[in-house]
Amino acid sequence: MPKLNTANPEVKNYLLGVAEYWLKEVGIDGWRLDVANEIDHTFWRDFRRTVKSINPDAYIIGEVWSDSLRWLLGDQFDSVMNYPFADRVNEFFSPGEADAGDFASKINNVLMRYPQQTNEVVFNMLSSHDTPRILTMMGSDKRRLKLAIVFLLTFIGTPCIFYGDEVGLAGDGDPDCRKCMEWDYDRQDRELFDFYRLLIDLRKSNPALRSGRFRFLKAEPGDSALVYERIDAANHFTVWMNNADKETIIAHPMQTHDWVDALSGDPVMPEDGLMRIGLEPLGYRILRRSIV
Repeated sequence: MPKLNTANPEVKNYLLGVAEYWLKEVGIDGWRLDVANEIDHTFWRDFRRTVKSINPDAYIIGEVWSDSLRWLLGDQFDSVMNYPFADRVNEFFSPGEADAGDFASKINNVLMRYPQQTNEVVFNMLSSHDTPRILTMMGSDKRRLKLAIVFLLTFIGTPCIFYGDEVGLAGDGDPDCRKCMEWDYDRQDRELFDFYRLLIDLRKSNPALRSGRFRFLKAEPGDSALVYERIDAANHFTVWMNNADKETIIAHPMQTHDWVDALSGDPVMPEDGLMRIGLEPLGYRILRRSIV
């Protein structure tokens, strides 16, 4: 591909004219900017001014694989593809030795890269057209995939689902990850599709899972069990995960007695100030309690 000199006025005006055309004439909702880190910041500032002058709500997302703070200061992109997040999540939930302490440390490091306002809108995904499919990365184990999905849809940020992941599309690296969508209903994994819908509905129905505070409650070195919380002024969620191939009981101090299973509505009671959750291999549970 040619390398264009975006500092050249004629080149810049041409490219900005392309952005203007698609917004005005076609009414697109925004731009995903491929390999955005290879273009100078001055051009992207002019690009943003052009786009937002036409449609202030147009979405500008950049593909940057590393720390992206320089593009997220309010003068260039609205968000970036959060590959550091994807790498940490896929490493933890894929087959192999899982260390919850190490995972929590790495996720907290990802969160510390950006201000809170940025973390709340950063574009989180598990796979993309440039990586193997998430089901393939999980060793084709749907239990592992579901753990990763639960984390994605109960975490801070804007979750993204790569087309076909929701119906069990598999594939290794490029070009296998870019295969055509499976439109044949009978060849789609509808149980997985319903699972995605269930978690999406839970997130959409509960602001605490979109904008509430996030904190790890239990993530010990050498252990595979994980407990974390999302909490706002109205609701408190805790997510319990057993990222191991054997049954386990996870215990964590909890004093309140008004917890329910967020998916079934069944009450879940602690005993003597300690919540004990039994989980099957690679199982999870999401608890909720009302604060108001």
